[in-house]
Amino acid sequence: MELQIEPRSQERSLGTAIPCSDRTPSDTIPASVHNLRPGDIKVISALGDSITAGNGAGSSRLNVIDVLTQYRGLSWSIGGNEDINTVTTLANILREYNPSLRGFSTGKGSETTTQAYLNQAVAGARSEDVPSQARRLIELMKNDPKINFQEDWKVITIFIGGNDLCDHCKDLVRYSPENFTSNTQTALDILHKEVPRAFVNLVTILHITVLRELYQEKKVYCPRLITRNLCSCVLNPADNSDEIDILESFNKRYQEQTHNLINSGRYDTREDFTVVVQPLFEEAEMPMTPEGLPDSSYFAPDCFHFQQKAHSQAARALWNNMLEPIGKKTKLRSFVTEINLVCPNQTQPYLMTYRNSNYTYQNEKTEDYGSQLLCDDRMPSINNPTSVHSLKPADVQVIAALGDSLTAGNGVGSKPNDILDMITQYRGLSWSIGGDASLQSVTTLPNILREFNTHLTGYSTNKGGPSDMNAFLNQAVPGAKAEDLPDQVKQLVKLMKSDLRIKFDTDWKVITVFIGVNDLCNYCKDMNHYSAANFSTHVKEALDLLHAEVPKVLVNLVEVMDPLPLRQLFLDSRLSCPTHLAEDLCSCVLPIRDGSSEMVMMKEAIKAYQNSLQKLVWSNMYDTREDFTVVLQPFLQITELPHLQDGRPDTSFFAPDCFHMSQKSHSQLAKALWNNMLQPFGEKNISFSLMVNITLSCPTLHQPFLGTYKNSNWTHSSPDPTNQPDKNWGSDLLCPRPAVSKNIPTSVHRLQPGDIQVVAALGDSLTSAIGVKATDLNDLHITWRGLSWSSGSDGNLEMHTTLPNVLKTFNPKLTGFSTGTKKETAGFNVAEAGAVAPNLPAQAHELIKRMKSSLDVNYKEDWKLVTILIGGNDLCQYCLDKETYSVEKYVEHIQDTLDILYKELPRAFVNMVEIMELTGLRQIEREASGCVLSGASLCPCFLNPVENSPELQEMQQTNRDFQDKTAMLIYSGRYAQREDFAVVLQPFFRNTIVPLNNDGKPDLSFFAIDCFHFSERGHAEMAIALWNNMLEPVGHKQSYNNFTYGRTKLKCPTTEQPFLFTSRNSKIQSPENEAGSDGDRVPYWAVIVAVTAGTLAGSFLVWVLMTLGICKRRRLGSSATTENTTPF
Repeated sequence: MELQIEPRSQERSLGTAIPCSDRTPSDTIPASVHNLRPGDIKVISALGDSITAGNGAGSSRLNVIDVLTQYRGLSWSIGGNEDINTVTTLANILREYNPSLRGFSTGKGSETTTQAYLNQAVAGARSEDVPSQARRLIELMKNDPKINFQEDWKVITIFIGGNDLCDHCKDLVRYSPENFTSNTQTALDILHKEVPRAFVNLVTILHITVLRELYQEKKVYCPRLITRNLCSCVLNPADNSDEIDILESFNKRYQEQTHNLINSGRYDTREDFTVVVQPLFEEAEMPMTPEGLPDSSYFAPDCFHFQQKAHSQAARALWNNMLEPIGKKTKLRSFVTEINLVCPNQTQPYLMTYRNSNYTYQNEKTEDYGSQLLCDDRMPSINNPTSVHSLKPADVQVIAALGDSLTAGNGVGSKPNDILDMITQYRGLSWSIGGDASLQSVTTLPNILREFNTHLTGYSTNKGGPSDMNAFLNQAVPGAKAEDLPDQVKQLVKLMKSDLRIKFDTDWKVITVFIGVNDLCNYCKDMNHYSAANFSTHVKEALDLLHAEVPKVLVNLVEVMDPLPLRQLFLDSRLSCPTHLAEDLCSCVLPIRDGSSEMVMMKEAIKAYQNSLQKLVWSNMYDTREDFTVVLQPFLQITELPHLQDGRPDTSFFAPDCFHMSQKSHSQLAKALWNNMLQPFGEKNISFSLMVNITLSCPTLHQPFLGTYKNSNWTHSSPDPTNQPDKNWGSDLLCPRPAVSKNIPTSVHRLQPGDIQVVAALGDSLTSAIGVKATDLNDLHITWRGLSWSSGSDGNLEMHTTLPNVLKTFNPKLTGFSTGTKKETAGFNVAEAGAVAPNLPAQAHELIKRMKSSLDVNYKEDWKLVTILIGGNDLCQYCLDKETYSVEKYVEHIQDTLDILYKELPRAFVNMVEIMELTGLRQIEREASGCVLSGASLCPCFLNPVENSPELQEMQQTNRDFQDKTAMLIYSGRYAQREDFAVVLQPFFRNTIVPLNNDGKPDLSFFAIDCFHFSERGHAEMAIALWNNMLEPVGHKQSYNNFTYGRTKLKCPTTEQPFLFTSRNSKIQSPENEAGSDGDRVPYWAVIVAVTAGTLAGSFLVWVLMTLGICKRRRLGSSATTENTTPF
């Protein structure tokens, strides 16, 4: 057969004439992206793959090896070789409007060469690589002295997806449309967050199967072996095969979901930023010669990449797209057709956006919440399984559900703001049991299972109550509580036994149970009736009935959902949620405030509910039969509220009452539940984010069954939170979103946790962490600085609770923390064992020296957090040298230290932790056994005096004087004259409480083996107390320690007060009132009064705790089950 390289289509000029006469920029630099003229563009950049990198764009016809060359200067969207007369690119077009345009690439080379400039496309890149390209681009723009990053207008063009489609058949999940969209969203989110004044062209992926025409035409020469290797998933499959159908589906959904992402309005929350979909490639056809053959002259020698001829046409089409209004953009069908450049005109001189197009996004998929299931093996077991631990998805023949209004589907399909429709139960759309339409448009658990077994029955359809025929085995009742669950079970069993479609004894069934939110909503009204114990009892009664009555069942017991994040919908005044209904919807949750006692109570109740279900399931009482099991699906254990880019909660995920879920959320719930069902025990997701693109998992060859404890080789363990954890003293920080300022604050009174860049600490052995993990006397000299409460950062917060590990959840780039035990890794922890107050000024000088010499610290610009705790050794030696360790000298040394920091250290928030109350050491010395050192040798002035002696009374008074005089110094106003510096007294040790065990004796698990220093558990509690103090206003700080184990004790910044508290913002909390004038400052006498009042309140509370503890021990004796306390 004759191979044809010629004839080709008529030669086309690679240059272009600009027909536009008006090329002037705006009279003044526009503030809005919707008023942006071509001449206003100062910077151009691009992200993508080898098409944008220009691979082979300038290669001669048969030089296949040269396709490796990246001709970036010829790239359609960013190249800047020569000028528009000879090279048509978007950059060269824009240079006709602004000859000073910067950023375009020239010549050849990779993205790392200087010629590439802001063309950061990478050959071979996939969508998952674009976020890193975006970060690199931002870094280049910020560091370029010729670019005014804040003021210059930028055009950024993104084109990606070809390599994803070329490899999609190798990993259908990795290259799924959901993951493609998620990757694109991540990159755009980075740009939206970081880049001011930007117009982003998001070019949709071309119709890639047209490449098959060139590849298959034998009359046209192509290096087919090379081409096939470049894009095997597109070129290898046979025509009309299932593989081609999947490819076409992926290709179309890549395009559709790109439109849906932008049509959501996610990137139109700022006046100076927008993303516009440019669809020029969506319907592109193969260019043909006059003889009707594919025209290879538009392609590089590999018949895959674009030759300069195609780059020229693409540039023209992109430019025209940018000037065409949204909804009327041209899709380039033929590369052969002459493309004339359009011009801005007087009526519409701007680059077109949704706003200046007068366009309202209409997402064609608003009512389509379908999913794609990419599982190859959908076959049932060869024989109907006899064991629930060998149950494949296709073996399930019956599905059922029990629960409350979430399962009943209240409001799922209601229109926004149609609050009256909340009574409608959209059971056909319910996440766990709905069966409306199919998986292609409605994602529910039954619709997923119907992909495996089309004969599945039991699911509900349409609307109605539990007694309606279409509800079928959806027996959930709106408003139901756990106590109603047994009655639902009885009705369900009755229905299954009587329905002719169900073979009750032989059909395998999946029953999903979700309950508890209504119990929690009523918890505060009757804590006994709605106790975790009663909740568990009711659930147990329901499960016992199922266990006794129903054969062949896998029961999904879904974890109790934490409803606390829903409060944000009712506390954010920017939303249109029906706040007047908060009390009616969920009075014990929705109206409560952050930091309140009600909040603490509800957090504990939620955890207790969740733990009660874990105990129930992990008791193995429902694993006595081979055909029955209960599986706890924990994905709702931690829930994350979705937020828009401006920080507002995204109400599109909720029904009109802002409490129930919309179909958008039900789709996410169904996916999360399905994935939980396939995950083995010990690897199940325990968190749920509505915003994440969830890809449906598939059974695997190694694990084809629904996950149970037995086929996971899992052994249940007790979840009892009162026991010490097996591995660590970490914490869970359940804050809804990062607390970081949009712009770096200039005032310490507007400092959020995420703004902290540097952490440091001064002090003695408590801060250097002597003996934290010591096991014998030989280890006591080791400083475990990596576990230090105020400066350590070994591991992460889940493993070790320290202040830096908390802060790193807000700012992962935090520096200055200490790790390990060696001096080289101490960071900015300059504390020394045995230090006394006279040593503190030298530590301050050393700290400043380290910071100034550190390459990781921008000394002038970075916000620093310095924690100081000193005085324990001073008090312990006071009686030996009362002049050296006098109160006056102690305060003088602290003042000298703070003066040094105040003079030398810019942008600093200083925690001055109040010296602890040392009297409690006497109880440890008196009642504890097993201490490796005598307490009297460690702290003679407190431990040697006789009880009630004048010497002891003097020590107690001196201890209190240390505290009081320090407070007077801090609140004197001495350190309040700088806007970027504050010293805040953190008083959690003022009324120190010794933690007791169940026998009423000191709990030594909080102490090192010398019974004087703290163990890791003690350091964790100090870190929690300090962090919580930092989030409490001055005058209302907790002035006692609460050493009781709990992973969720860490507080969160609030919407009303996202800042670390200082004296000033404790009084004036709203930004509009926080003026810098003296008239707005808090009088320091008022601060001292407030602090004193807070201290008295703390002392009173300690007295109450003491009294309750004593009374309780009198009543219960040694059988007490809670951790008691006594003053230290």
